[in-house]
Amino acid sequence: MAKIRLTKEFEFEMAHLLDGYDGLCRNIHGHSYKLFVTVKGEPEKDPKSPKMGMVLDFSVLKKIVKEEIVDRLDHAMLVMRGTEQATMLKGIADRIYEVDYQPTCENMVTEFANRIRARLPKNVELHCVKLHETSTSYAEWYAEDNN
Repeated sequence: MAKIRLTKEFEFEMAHLLDGYDGLCRNIHGHSYKLFVTVKGEPEKDPKSPKMGMVLDFSVLKKIVKEEIVDRLDHAMLVMRGTEQATMLKGIADRIYEVDYQPTCENMVTEFANRIRARLPKNVELHCVKLHETSTSYAEWYAEDNN
């Protein structure tokens, strides 16, 4: 049977800053992120299964991405752990998330891919993750480049 790719789109609002950066992104700023998650696999072949013909129920993919990324980061502030900004922001807001990397689009898409991949059923592969920071700027992660 043919391999099929499924893609689901997600949206969330999040702020971040880039510690020590030499441009405007060193300041607190936010984005309306769009996240595209594509998985691939073979559709279920068992004619007795209610999932016959499906690679993965879209609701399963939605649950994984919402729990791992969207619900956690929507209307949050992402900062690099151990920075002066991380310490200062902890006292003024409750949705501050510290990460062990500079919160660039490239680093975030990598973390998102790792989180999603760890939760997928064994018969479904993560193909790619695309994270739009703006309507014209995005980072992409592809499994074929990261295996």
